[in-house]
Amino acid sequence: MNKFTAGAVVTTMSFAFAAEAMATEWNVSVWGKRRAFTEHIEKIAELVSEKTGGSFTMNVSYGGLSKNRENLDGISIGAFEMAQFCAGYHADKNRSITVLELPFLGVSNLAEEVAVSRAVYAHPAVAKEMAQWNAQMLMTSPMPQYNLVGTGEPRDTLAKMAGMRVRATGGLGRAFEAVGAVPTSVTSSEAYNAMESGVVDTVAFAQHAHLSFGTINQADWWTENLNPGTVNCPVVVNIDAYNALSDDERAALDGSVDEALEHYVTNYGELLEKWDSILVEKNVTKVSLTPETIAEFKAKAADPAREAWIADMEAQGIPGQELYDLVISTLEKERAGN
Repeated sequence: MNKFTAGAVVTTMSFAFAAEAMATEWNVSVWGKRRAFTEHIEKIAELVSEKTGGSFTMNVSYGGLSKNRENLDGISIGAFEMAQFCAGYHADKNRSITVLELPFLGVSNLAEEVAVSRAVYAHPAVAKEMAQWNAQMLMTSPMPQYNLVGTGEPRDTLAKMAGMRVRATGGLGRAFEAVGAVPTSVTSSEAYNAMESGVVDTVAFAQHAHLSFGTINQADWWTENLNPGTVNCPVVVNIDAYNALSDDERAALDGSVDEALEHYVTNYGELLEKWDSILVEKNVTKVSLTPETIAEFKAKAADPAREAWIADMEAQGIPGQELYDLVISTLEKERAGN
């Protein structure tokens, strides 16, 4: 090989190694399978790759990197760069955002859920608490109000909910406990087996999860209007990994959040449009609770849960009243704007 050829080969190899060295690859930890709940993550991975010409890519792993209850721990030690988790899985690690899981907050659609989550995520108390886990909020995973599926006789009154074994986490679990039910916080992945084996009689989920985790296949009925609240499931990034991004990569990531969420909301809307036909297909009866029953549920669960949560947070040095007021004022602004 003459020196010119050798030089060309060395130069080509140098460019190849340089390109490889400049590439950024993130691992993203989620769980279950691809579904409406993860569509914004899939979309942001697609957008970031497009905007950076493939130099910044994300590998989305469904359970291969961590258990769902351990994603925040994995972020804290840098085991992966990005992850999704639900506040109710470990309320003690993310106390401030559990305000979004209080029962009967009155959030009525996904747009409102996005608005209140963004407002709370931007609060300094949230940023401070997340920083303890080397985590930074990126975006929410907005879900509609939870409702029950169950077997046997419908639990359509508070009297019938007494003793009911229900899969419900966080604030929702405490709400059902307030009316005499017995909540259990098995993970979403464990809910089907819990229902099949009789560990629980009912499961509280949003529609996509009843489908994805198969609980709809065990159900005789579904409550169409209980709407006691929902869980809050952020997507976070490791702070060190985020800070290590180039300016262009960071701009691509931050600048893709809105589009990813828009895609998520549109996709989820399509699922909701199909929901009635899914119930017919699965031979699941829609159960409607009376306004009086819902009002009674709210009186027993909402006010006491809110006051207890605020007092608990304030005692721990977290501005509970301020966070709750932020949710309510954000809802008011969102509705006024529409």
